[in-house]
Amino acid sequence: MAFAGQLIIENLPRDEKGNSLCVPCRTTKLLCGKERCPLLVRLHAHQRTHTLLTGTELAGASPPSVFVGRYGYPKISIGPMLPPFGGDTSLLDTPERWVGRKIDDIVDFRSQLVRTRFTVRELDPAKGNRMVLRTQELAMAATPPHVDATLHKPPQGRMRYSATAQPMGPSAPLKTFDRDTVKVDQRIEKAHSDTDLLARDALSELHARGVHTSAMSRAFSVGAFGLGKRRKLVPTRWSITAVDSTLGLKLLERTRELPLLGDYRLHEFTGLDNRWSVLLLPTEWCYELIEAWYPNTLWNPHRSGISIFHSFELNRGRKGYAEIGGCYYAARLAVNEHLHRLGRQAGAVIFREAHPGYILPVGVWNVREHVRQALREPPRRYGTLEEALARVGFTMDISMKRWIANSGVLKDRMYQKRLDDFDA
Repeated sequence: MAFAGQLIIENLPRDEKGNSLCVPCRTTKLLCGKERCPLLVRLHAHQRTHTLLTGTELAGASPPSVFVGRYGYPKISIGPMLPPFGGDTSLLDTPERWVGRKIDDIVDFRSQLVRTRFTVRELDPAKGNRMVLRTQELAMAATPPHVDATLHKPPQGRMRYSATAQPMGPSAPLKTFDRDTVKVDQRIEKAHSDTDLLARDALSELHARGVHTSAMSRAFSVGAFGLGKRRKLVPTRWSITAVDSTLGLKLLERTRELPLLGDYRLHEFTGLDNRWSVLLLPTEWCYELIEAWYPNTLWNPHRSGISIFHSFELNRGRKGYAEIGGCYYAARLAVNEHLHRLGRQAGAVIFREAHPGYILPVGVWNVREHVRQALREPPRRYGTLEEALARVGFTMDISMKRWIANSGVLKDRMYQKRLDDFDA
């Protein structure tokens, strides 16, 4: 998306011969199979701000928001993100407040943020220049600070979409920037100032004190936590999964000590045309995320057939990185948060159907926040696994037989013999 002129869209949907479907469609026939034209969603967001982004001077209130790139690591680009206007912009980078919003809203929020960038060769933020330290301070802000930035050239580029991070708007090389006095979140500042506190313990304490997961990921990415000499800048995508995984494992240590849940509980929610069923089992800890992607969605661009992916862990946990990616750790965190509120240990199987209305990827927050929301909904309670699964089969489009065939936890629960199945 070139903000000085034309709209540029990459990765257009194509037919079997490689020809673009967009030219004959012209947004009206929906030849790509999606329920709505994703090009129009991007175009409307583009039109909202492109006339404000034509010069090399940019002033606005950062939500706060920063971005740490991963390409060229350890030589990377970092910088603050800000819109071309002031006021309370916190909504633009607080995914905890996006449940119930439409995809158009999310794209609109993110398209307003310019991703400024400058290159750093030293990953230790303490050894960085003044702009690195200012970026770190901004990342720990409690309220949106006003930022004045001078760019090498006007913002340009396309919207970037990722399965992990939130959508990213136009970018521009940063020459210099200044900001008003930053009101730092005192909870984050306390963890930052303790150079003897391990990063995982800092995150655990902040989580217990109610700091948003997104705020912790932002501060983690600029090397705000950990032992003094070991603090490093961490690419934004990596920091999101690192925080979800670290917090989830920390909570899981306590989950294993809790008494078992007494029945089967099913929580349901739908958001962004993603349908969620979260099943809690009265067993020792085990966990699985199963995702069914309909045709013409992010991980299933084909025009026929439903693709199903899953990752799971039994009571001993797992060693390797989840095949399904960062969403696995985001959902695991949400489940363990809920179990701690209940004061119970349980197994969990999460069923997700991503329908064609999910026309653009918006980041792993979609999983974390919608599973959290599902678990806030009153549960349906059942005495047997069969009764609970019957409800899942009723509310989800995919047959229960196919869900079970693609589940490690359900097959383990249903088909593996246990000691108490035998008379000893």
